[in-house]
Amino acid sequence: MKLLLKFSLLFVLVFGAGMYVVGRLCYSFLQQSARDQVTQQAQLMMESATAMRSYTTKQIKPLVGAPKPGDAFIPQTVPAYAATESFNYLRTKYPEYTYKEATLNPTNLRDRAVDWETDVVNVFRNDPKIRDFTGERDMPTGRSLFFARPIAVAEPCLECHSTVDAAPPAMVKLYGTANGYGWKREEIVAAQIVSVPMSLPLAMADKAFTRLMSSLGGIALLTLVLLNLVLVFTVIRPVSRFAANADEISKGNLEIPELPVTGRDEIAILAESFNRMHRSLIRAMKMLER
Repeated sequence: MKLLLKFSLLFVLVFGAGMYVVGRLCYSFLQQSARDQVTQQAQLMMESATAMRSYTTKQIKPLVGAPKPGDAFIPQTVPAYAATESFNYLRTKYPEYTYKEATLNPTNLRDRAVDWETDVVNVFRNDPKIRDFTGERDMPTGRSLFFARPIAVAEPCLECHSTVDAAPPAMVKLYGTANGYGWKREEIVAAQIVSVPMSLPLAMADKAFTRLMSSLGGIALLTLVLLNLVLVFTVIRPVSRFAANADEISKGNLEIPELPVTGRDEIAILAESFNRMHRSLIRAMKMLER
C-alpha cells in the first residue's frame, strides 16, 4: 500500500470519528432545542388559558352578578368553560393543539379526565409541591408534548361544587346532580393540560441536522483533498525522490544528481544527509578503484 493511500485512510478514519462525535452532539442539541421550543409554546398557551380564566373571574363574572332564582345558568361565567371555549377557537386553525381542564369529578362531562390525564392529576395529588409537569405521548398525528399545572379547590369553587343543595339551582338543572360535587377546599381535583405537537419542530431539527452534516461532509472532503495535496508536495514527492535515488545507487548507478535541499525542516535534513552519504560512497568507490 502506497504512503499516500495510507495517509488518506488515516485521515478518513480521523475525520470519520470526528464527524461521528460532532454528529451525535449536534443531533442531541437540535433535538433538545426542538423540545425546548415546543415546551415554550406549551407554556405560552398555558399562560394564555390562565389569563382567560382570570379575565372571566375578575371582569365577566362581576358584570353578570349572582344568578337570581329562575335565571338560566350562564356557563360563560365559569373560568374553566371560558378558557376551554376560547382555546377551541384556536383549534379551528390548529387542531393538533389541545387544552383541557381534566377533572376527576367534573360537572361538565366533557372535562372528565381520561386514563392518562387521571395519571397526571394524581401526580399533583400525590405531591402537592409539584407546580407543573411535562411529558410526551403518542398521538394519531405523531408525537405530542403536554404541559400540565394543578387546579386546587379555592373558596369560589365551593359555591357550585360543595354540595348539590348549595349549588345554584340553574346549574343543577343544566348538569344534573350526579357529578361535580363533594369538592373540598385546597383539594387538587383537576389539571390544566396543554398538548402541543412535536412533529414539525422535530422534522425541522432533522432537516437542519441533515444540512449540517452535509455541509460538514463537504468541508471534510475538501479538507482531505487539500491535506493530500500538501502531503504530496511536502512529503510524498521528496520521499519518492529518496526512494528512486536509493534504488539507482543500489543498482550501482552513482552518477545520479544529488537531491535538492531547500529549507531546514526534517525532509531537508534527510536530503542533505542522503547527499553526504552519496558523496561518501562515490569517494569510497574511487579509492577502491585505485
